[in-house]
Formats: sequence, C-alpha cells, structure tokens
Amino acid sequence: MKILYHHRTASKDGQAVHIEEMIAALRAQGHEVRVVAPAVSDAGQMGENVGWVYRLRSALPNALYELLELTYSLVAYRRLAQAAKTFQPDVIYERYNLYLLAGVLLKRRLRIPLLLEVNAPLVLERSQHSGGLALPRLAHWAEGMAWRSADTVLPVTHVLAGHVKAYGVPEARIMVIPNGINRAHFAVAPAPTFAKAQRGLTGKLVLGFTGFVREWHGVDRVIRWMATAAAPSNVHLAIVGDGPVRHDLETLAQQLGLRDRVTFTGVIHRDQVPDWVAAFDIALQPAVVPYASPLKLMEYLVLGKAIIAPRTPNLLEVLSDGENAFLFDADEPTGFEQALSRLCADDALREKLSSGARATIEKLDLTWDGNARRVVGLAASLTSAARQPRRD
Repeated sequence: MKILYHHRTASKDGQAVHIEEMIAALRAQGHEVRVVAPAVSDAGQMGENVGWVYRLRSALPNALYELLELTYSLVAYRRLAQAAKTFQPDVIYERYNLYLLAGVLLKRRLRIPLLLEVNAPLVLERSQHSGGLALPRLAHWAEGMAWRSADTVLPVTHVLAGHVKAYGVPEARIMVIPNGINRAHFAVAPAPTFAKAQRGLTGKLVLGFTGFVREWHGVDRVIRWMATAAAPSNVHLAIVGDGPVRHDLETLAQQLGLRDRVTFTGVIHRDQVPDWVAAFDIALQPAVVPYASPLKLMEYLVLGKAIIAPRTPNLLEVLSDGENAFLFDADEPTGFEQALSRLCADDALREKLSSGARATIEKLDLTWDGNARRVVGLAASLTSAARQPRRD
C-alpha cells in the first residue's frame, strides 16, 4: 500500500520512538510510506525537547498560541496536499494532535480513508497541565472534529477508547492498538550479570526506571523507601533518562545519604536503553496516566523484568497480577512501598514474574510489526470499501 503518514511531533522522546518504529515496520513489510512532518534533526538524543517550541509556548499568551496551532493546520494541509498530489496515497495515517485538522481536510478533498492514531485525550490532558486551555470550546470542537471525521480512530488503550466514544465516535470505527516493541532492538541486550558488571553494579539488587521522569511518577517514594529498614542494604536505583525533577531527586538522595546508591544517567541515546534495562532486577512503573500505554512497560516486558506497577484499568489490559507483574493498590498510601519490600525479599516471585513478562510480548503480539499488520489490514478493508460503487 501507499501510506501518507502525517504528524506534528517535533520532540525526541517516546513519541519519536512510536513514530519511527511504526514507519520502519510498515516499510519492512513492503509498503511505501511518505512522511509529512516538521523538519527535525536526527542527531537529537532520546528525551530531548525541541527548545524553540517550548520557548515560543512560554513566551506567548495561551490563547494566541492555541490559535497559532489551529492556523498551522492550514500550513500542514498545503504540505500534505502537495505530497498527496505526487504520491497518490491509498490511505492517510495521522498521529493526532490538538488543533491538527490537516488530515481531515485532505480526506474530505480526496475522499480517501483517514486512520487517526490517538495517544491521549489532549483536551483533558492540556486542561490539567501546562497552564490549562485558554480556548476550551474551540479545543473541544477541534478534538471532536478530528475524532469523528476519521474513518477509524486508533487509541492505544480501551480506557482511551472510552474517551473517543464519548465524542460520539461509533465503536465500529474504533480499533485499540497498544504501543509495541521492536524485539530485534532489544535482542542485543546483554545478560543481566554482564550488564550489571559493565556498570559496577555486581552484587546489587537493581531497581530501574526508564523515561522522562516527572513529579507524578513517584520516583521520590523509591528513594525515601531505600532509606528505611525495609529496604535491603544492597538495593541500587538506576534512573535511565532525565526530566524536570532530576535535580530534586538528586538532592533528596544526597540528604538521605543515598547518593552512591542512586544512578542518574541523564539523557542517553535510545540504543543504550536495552543495555541499562538488562541490568534491572525490578522494573518500576510507580504511577501511570490512566489512559496511557507506557512504552517503558513494553521494554520491561520484552527483557523479562519483574515489574511493579499500580493496579489500574489501562495496565490491566496488558498485566496480570502475580503472572507478569506485581500490582499494588494505588489508593493505599503505602501500597507501593509494601510491594517493593515484598518483591525485593522474594527471589522466586521475581523469577516467576520475569518468565511471565517475557512471554507476554508474543502472547499479545505487542510488537510494532504486529501493529503495522493490523493497520494495513484495516486500511485495505477501508480502501476496498471506498472503491465499491455506491448504491443509490
């Protein structure tokens, strides 16, 4: 198939991983993919933000910035239309972003199917963060327009699918496709003992967290727990990535006398991530956005890590307590700490969870290759239906 892939993402983080891996999987299966997107250097490290975007956003009033976002749809539409003219796509695949309606406009003009990948309900998310929305009615209209206009909406969890349905999108036009993993990328990861030795962690019980660490992740709770008698003396915490609370976490570790027992890698190249995750004994998902499909979770699963995570509906779509993860009640004030103590003390349980985690990827086909097959199958059905003669 000929797939016109459109997105507005400029950051080099988990969003970029999703985009790059999905495009690579589609091309590996023999499909032609033309990408229309902002020009971003390939030299960036994972976890970096595109500085000028954030400077612009902080410098402008929210209302003006939101209007500029909507106006960008016209710029993006022109680029998308030009690409379509030469490429002659069978289908448009767009990654949803708030106020981005270029795919909708082109679908209506060319009458070809539009698949819309949705990773978050951005009206809700931006209402709660980043200073809120200045134009909430306009934002609701734009989100509803994008979701209802797509031939099929592709949310990453069933919880997120509920948000899509609430906008009036029929269930028949929703297909849940969770995030995946590139197994080949992680197949080169070293054995845990070797990975620990490389990092001077031999003999340590390594707790690990990957990604852009924010306050709500609750990593500070791990450090505070490490200062209690419940934590084994050989526990070491590895925070693989960066984030706005890194300085606070470093300060906390220093204050509690744990600075030599906590490693902060900072921003690293994504090729280094498997080597670090391989060194983990326990992989941490202390908190989660209620509608998300965390990429870090797929990394933990593919390398067979003993995962600790909250018992939330979106994670229960992938995790089973006592089988491929040790789940705790997020509403219990000390539930996370109690789960940490239990899992650190139980070698057999960690081994059981490790085996279950490794088997989950294949069992649920949580791969980018599998996601690409599902998308192409859906696109083929839509294009076939579009070519059928209308019956008046």
